[in-house]
Amino acid sequence: MTLPAPAIVTVGTFDGLHRGHLEVIATLEETAAGLGLAPLLITFANHPLDVVAPARAPKLLMTPKEKKEALRALPVRSEMLRFDRALCSLTARQWLERLRNEYGARAIVVGYDNTFGSDGRFLTRHQLRDIADDLGLKWVEPPVLEGISSSHIRRTVAAGLLPEATAMLGRPYTIHGRVVPGKQLGRRLGFPTANLAVDACKLLPAPGVYAADAELSDNTVRHAVLNIGSRPTVDDGNALSVEAHIIGYHGDLYGKTLTLNLLQRLRDERKFRNLDELQAAIAADVAAAAEAEAEAR
Repeated sequence: MTLPAPAIVTVGTFDGLHRGHLEVIATLEETAAGLGLAPLLITFANHPLDVVAPARAPKLLMTPKEKKEALRALPVRSEMLRFDRALCSLTARQWLERLRNEYGARAIVVGYDNTFGSDGRFLTRHQLRDIADDLGLKWVEPPVLEGISSSHIRRTVAAGLLPEATAMLGRPYTIHGRVVPGKQLGRRLGFPTANLAVDACKLLPAPGVYAADAELSDNTVRHAVLNIGSRPTVDDGNALSVEAHIIGYHGDLYGKTLTLNLLQRLRDERKFRNLDELQAAIAADVAAAAEAEAEAR
């Protein structure tokens, strides 16, 4: 049996890969170089609460596919596991033993709010560190960026506060989706829209109209107006839709994947008296999106 290379490991959900996470990863990389260890990031495809307490499991800042692609760009090796009942049942000691025996861990980087093991929430930080010391694992703590956490960013995104979310993420909040056929009402109004099929686990901002940058499959970027909501003027108000008008674009996007970088919330979703009012509102949204784009630059 081949033994794993000696490693320094960090473990976490890493939802959003925000600025606080990047501090953890920087510490992982720097400490690995200083100790001559291989840096390894272990994360999960699903949120642990999906198993521990499904009713409290949040929508995610990143889908598993989005997170996997983001991890590929990191300067450290990563491994994505499925959090399941077997992992959930491991005690803190058993989890650290697994890191040591299966992944070659000789050191661990532990963020300020990171707990692990089925008994972890009942143990103090000092007790967890004592277990690591007893197993011969060096305990490393990264710098803390106060006020930045995945849960805080989720609340901010859910409220439609995109500039605040951007500041914590270090980049705009994004929505990815495949373009699917819609009712083509936007086309008849002179503002064709791309209707996105978004992964059900993805957190969407509050219903409303947003300024965004649209990244097309040919790697070009165009300004866009995004509507998230139930389209109460033309629908029964039950089904949630995500649709973007890409300003000045006239090509065919059906079946292609569209990435939207959300910049700013422009207004609440409204029910208009008729299509003429809706058309005028969309025209005003396009103008407001151009202003928001200029401010973001």
